[in-house]
Amino acid sequence: MFTIVGAKVAIIMPASCFKMDRFARYTSNKMSTKKPLILIINDDGITAPGIRNLIQVMNKLGKVVVVAPDGPQSGMGHAITINSTLRADKVKIDEGPQVEYSVSGTPVDCVKLAVNVILDSKPDMIVSGINHGSNSSINVIYSGTMSAAVEGALEGIPSIGFSLCDFSWEADFKSGNPFIESIAREVLAKGLPDGTCLNVNIPKISEEAYKGIKVCRQARANWEEEFDARKDPRGRNYYWLTGKFVNYDHGQDTDEWALANNYISVVPITIDLTAHHAMQTLNAYNFEA
Repeated sequence: MFTIVGAKVAIIMPASCFKMDRFARYTSNKMSTKKPLILIINDDGITAPGIRNLIQVMNKLGKVVVVAPDGPQSGMGHAITINSTLRADKVKIDEGPQVEYSVSGTPVDCVKLAVNVILDSKPDMIVSGINHGSNSSINVIYSGTMSAAVEGALEGIPSIGFSLCDFSWEADFKSGNPFIESIAREVLAKGLPDGTCLNVNIPKISEEAYKGIKVCRQARANWEEEFDARKDPRGRNYYWLTGKFVNYDHGQDTDEWALANNYISVVPITIDLTAHHAMQTLNAYNFEA
């Protein structure tokens, strides 16, 4: 069982009852099936349709606690709040058994606050999303959704980030639900390798059009940024960031290929940022000269 930090009730029992009570609790725990504790985060805000859909799916799999930003935090990456205070308010948005907290911080703040303050025990799994828009390829490094999953991996918790390749607020998230549920069930049952989380992207197609799920690598791609320069009424310059996504990778084992061919892409992401392939080359440098 898990409990949420808050008001607690102390029960005082006679000493003579202690052994019997301990035995009763032990046998009760042995006989009952413990539901896994699932922590849900996102970066689009706690009221976003994506996270509301994900909550419904995860309620089938375990006891759900939602700790999510009180507003949009897209593109925050692994940012944390250090120069201001954080607030976590218990809220009720939709019907259901889930417990929810709205947090005045980033997705990574939400993970840290949940694991260290709100929850009494470590979650069995963290799921982040469902993001409005793709987090495939290079998008993973900018994503608040995926940064929450990476933070979960840092904590040693099996973690998954889910994204739908549709930026619309009215996006149809339900078409991917059977696959989201099956991936989550498998991770709950088998866990993930140490220091690894999953980046799952779902193409914008009907449920009937899905060809399946592919475990693949991150495509080598980039954004070619442009800045739309304008002037405010006082004559000062301001800029809107725009640009286009360019895929330089034509391999058929990438997330971009999978999505373009109606597969759900699953990319294992590691928290180790060491460029291991460069170690031998750099060891030949004379840095001390």
